[in-house]
Amino acid sequence: MRRQTFFSSRLGWPISTRNVDRVVVFTSSTTLPSSSTTSFTRPGDISRVVMKSLFFFVVAAAAYITSAVAHYTFPNLIVNDEVTGDWKYVRRTNNWQSRIPVKGVTGPEFRCFNTEINEPSETVTVSAGSTLGFKAEQSLYHAGVINIYMAKAPGNVADWDGDGEVWFKVYELPAITDGGNSMRFPAQGIDRVTFTIPPNLPDGEYLVRLENIALHLAETYGGTESFISCGQVKVVNGGNGEPGPKVAFPGAYSGYEPGVLINIYPPYPASYEMPGPDVWTG
Repeated sequence: MRRQTFFSSRLGWPISTRNVDRVVVFTSSTTLPSSSTTSFTRPGDISRVVMKSLFFFVVAAAAYITSAVAHYTFPNLIVNDEVTGDWKYVRRTNNWQSRIPVKGVTGPEFRCFNTEINEPSETVTVSAGSTLGFKAEQSLYHAGVINIYMAKAPGNVADWDGDGEVWFKVYELPAITDGGNSMRFPAQGIDRVTFTIPPNLPDGEYLVRLENIALHLAETYGGTESFISCGQVKVVNGGNGEPGPKVAFPGAYSGYEPGVLINIYPPYPASYEMPGPDVWTG
């Protein structure tokens, strides 16, 4: 058979043709040093390389698309049913571009997930007894639960990081079971969550913290994926309530709570216990 040599100007995509016994793939449009070439000398080499290239391309594309769909942030506060601007009243999180969630529930990122950026947002004024909430970029993809906490700053909330046992829960959206026959997650598929600010909450400046804990990998310790945001608010027209119980982040969860370390697949658990303290309604 007459020896023929074919070249492709795109690395990894050799020309496929019949009766070709040698293909050289090059990476330069001008010179062709031997160190930059790859030779295929057996029939069928070309098709195998093409198929492998296509396979890895499809796998990578699928992984990218799945990640993009499954991961998100909560960049917006909702004040009296109005969605405010991206990161205007919410502290920009480490994953504002990558969308990569927090793994586990015990690291420093589990507080406000802004350890790398560490910048305050603006502070919006809200009334006790009014509606407040968070909005995600998209519908929540994974099966999971939502908790919302607040913590009163000792002064200007923009200068405070929420350290210590200062956080009290004001809202939760748990999983629902029916004795082990099924399990559903009301948080899955929504793109926003709102709650009523306790009417007896004292006036002052607060951090408001949302955690969306995805449980699809929670059967192993540290397997949870959490999407977290902290907003800044100034509460007016409040009361003289005493919020509590109060916890710290990190520190509120050990990772062994039955609502954190859990298998959400059959056989379903008979009940679901939300992590953290009881909700303070004021």
